[in-house]
Formats: sequence, structure tokens, C-alpha cells
Amino acid sequence: MSVEMNQEELIAGKHPVLEALRSGREINKIWVAEGSQKSMTQPITAEAKKLGIVVQFVDKRKLDSMAAGVAHQGVIAQAAAFAYAEVENILAAAKAKDETPFILLLDEIEDPHNLGSILRTAECTGVHGVIIPKRRAAGLTATVLKTSAGAAEYVPVARVTNLAQTIDKLKEAGVWVAGTDVSAKQDVYKTKFDMPLAIVIGNESKGMGRLIKEKCDFLVKLPMKGQLNSLNASVAAGVLMYEVVRQRREL
Repeated sequence: MSVEMNQEELIAGKHPVLEALRSGREINKIWVAEGSQKSMTQPITAEAKKLGIVVQFVDKRKLDSMAAGVAHQGVIAQAAAFAYAEVENILAAAKAKDETPFILLLDEIEDPHNLGSILRTAECTGVHGVIIPKRRAAGLTATVLKTSAGAAEYVPVARVTNLAQTIDKLKEAGVWVAGTDVSAKQDVYKTKFDMPLAIVIGNESKGMGRLIKEKCDFLVKLPMKGQLNSLNASVAAGVLMYEVVRQRREL
């Protein structure tokens, strides 16, 4: 559930608020629960003071009502609404770093905790950007920002109307598109990822949509030894991201 106030967004939790401050995100105000541990809130209040941002100490119950069930750890910041990136920005970010593009496309990931976890791993593995659809998918809510532990402030996220058309656009830019599918014949550990690459992660229960699957240049699967035939979406994404990192480190 998104936590918004007059086109502004609430960021809850120590790490998300601190990373938002450090990343240069426009913060209007910060609320801190009275009696909070100084060791937890001091870095935030010090950073806010340096930036001239108002910090108000309030009863913890006020934060509970503001955070709509999100674990706030005694700290909430009011920020300008999250600015989504454009697909072109993501490609430009890779070019600016003189790196081979590495992009994630999320096909209707609905659980905000999954999205937050994916963003966190994406930041750790050097993914240049994440692309999500506008409909039937989790957006950058307070829960996502909290779960990502601040990673959402550093990984560009583009929100597109049509994921299939976006795949066509990426292909035109020279990016290969790999889909993850349990029925794929190609093993992820026997696949080369040393090219401009976008990996598609499908919906938690349905996987990739038919059209998106058809748009992929190739499909890969993770080897399964147990009774279950699929992993949690964020876990599968993490395994794939680190396999790409492993291969590129060896080049």
C-alpha cells in the first residue's frame, strides 16, 4: 500500500530515510518518535540539520497512524513523489559508466516485498535499471522503499505502459532479452550472458505472460532438485543477477 500525502510520499524506517537524505532526494520534513534511541536517530537528525530540513519529535502513535502498517522504526520522512526514470535514462547510465547494459524487466511482480528485495539485489549487483509495468504490478510504495533498504534511491526504475513494446525498443538498442521460465530447455549455468542484456522475471504465480515470453530472444531455467518447481521471484532474480556478475567478472 502506497503512503502518500498531497502528491508527496512518506518514507518509513531508519535506513530508507537516511539513504533518501544522502542520495539528494527532496525531503520536506522528518518526524521522529519521542524517546527513540539516539544511536538510531542521531545520523538522521544530523544529516537533516546539515541540509536544513525540519525534524519534529512526536508521539510514536502518530507515526503508527501515518505509516499504515509499515515498520517505521520511529522515523518517517515526507518526500516529493518518487520520480520514475525513462528507459533511455537506464541505457544512458550504462553508457556513462562504459559498461555493458544489464537491465531487469519485471512482468507483473505484485508483492511489494519481492520488488523491494529485487531492487536491493539489483543495487548490489550493478544492474543499470529496473523496468516495471504501470498496471497489475507493485510500484514504488513505502513498503517497497523500506524492503529495499534504501536501494530504490540508487537504482533507476522506469514504469512503462507496454512492456512488450519496451522489449522491442531495447532490442533496437542492441539489448538481448532473456526470459526465465520453468519449461525452458536452456540451463542458466550453461548460458552465456556476456552481451547487452535484459532479464525478464515473471509474475509470482503465473510467470511471464505469453506475449512477453514470445518477445524474448531466449529462455533460461534454474535447475531444480526438490519437489517444488519454482523459486520465490526475488530469490530467482537474485540467483540470475549474481550469475551474470560471476560471468562478467571472469571476462
